[in-house]
Amino acid sequence: MTDEPAAGALRDERLIEQRSAAATLSAFWNRLKGGELGNLPVIVGLLVICTVFYLIEPRFLSSYNLVSIARFAAPTGLISLGIVLVLLVGEIDLSVGSVSGFTAATMAVLVVREGQSMVLGVLAGVAVGSAIGLGFGLLRTRIGVPSFVFSLAGLLAFQGALFFVLGDKGTVTLPNDSWLVQFAKFGYLADSTAYLLVVVIVAIYVGTGLLGRARRQRAGLPNSWLPLFVAKAVVLGGGLLFLTYYLHIDRGWPKVWALFALLVVLVDLVLRRTRWGRHVYALGGNEEAARRSGIKVNRMYVSVFVLCSSFAALGGLMAAGVLGSVSQNSGTNGLELTAIAAAVIGGASLFGGRGTAYAAMLGIVVLQSIESGLNQVNVDSSVRFMTTGAVLLVAVMVDSISRRARASSGRA
Repeated sequence: MTDEPAAGALRDERLIEQRSAAATLSAFWNRLKGGELGNLPVIVGLLVICTVFYLIEPRFLSSYNLVSIARFAAPTGLISLGIVLVLLVGEIDLSVGSVSGFTAATMAVLVVREGQSMVLGVLAGVAVGSAIGLGFGLLRTRIGVPSFVFSLAGLLAFQGALFFVLGDKGTVTLPNDSWLVQFAKFGYLADSTAYLLVVVIVAIYVGTGLLGRARRQRAGLPNSWLPLFVAKAVVLGGGLLFLTYYLHIDRGWPKVWALFALLVVLVDLVLRRTRWGRHVYALGGNEEAARRSGIKVNRMYVSVFVLCSSFAALGGLMAAGVLGSVSQNSGTNGLELTAIAAAVIGGASLFGGRGTAYAAMLGIVVLQSIESGLNQVNVDSSVRFMTTGAVLLVAVMVDSISRRARASSGRA
């Protein structure tokens, strides 16, 4: 008799019918107590950051500043998206900054000095990134070199390769009329396109949600409270519509941010809806269990490292487009640490197996907001580094505490 309450407390909330607001709140509270925090900490942190900087400098939340934050955050966000994937399988890649700079330099030299087309230059840059990822994957699976070691070696080696490719001049300026610069630096969504995308996003959310509810009903599984689902759709649609209206007071949504957001959504769907995505989580949760269950572990590692380096290359190319040039500073100055910090702050666990693609988006928005806010109040760059380090430490502490709570509640 005494074991019944404990067994009830461990019951999966996804198997409990939520027919009222009280039942929904109770399930939410039980998840929090069990360490299932989701994106709540980073959302609360972002609200606090925005409130504090707005009270100090109201221009922080101006449409001009928000558009600038989105434009400069997107390239690093793309790099962080690849970092999320390697973190999910319990690995790390310290070379993403150097890889992004080296691949951007490869593109710039091909286009400007060799006279090749921008399309060929971009494809060559991404191909070089994919080849680097393939080499990393083979080092991990065929030779057994730890990812920390070969990616640290890659950080140094590809930084040297960046200097070698750029040569004595050190900087390559991209033509302003090239489509990459026009897309990344000067490209903004038209009003009609932006509002149409909002409608499409909400329609996809509602459609996939209703489809999922129908599948659970056919399988005899309970669904979440329907009014809560409707409220989420209304908040999502209303929030995106207001944000679109507000940003279009200035220049509107940057195209480079739209590309980043599209890739985040695609990666999230792949992680949640495909066998490959489920295998990524299984591998990060327990490698030996994944191997015994028939998952091709080596192939998974190789594919994840290829994607990580490819996203690093794409991020480097977009950064070159935003800045309009590639220099010996491209991909350096701690870019790899910023990308890793963004993934962790956004909710990806350093211990593997937990996190979503949206961690890259949330994390980079937090970091870019901090940088923008501190710049606006004329704070020295040393304070910016210390603040970023403190936020990263808090994120890891929250992850460790929630991990301990999940273990003690039997959810780990």
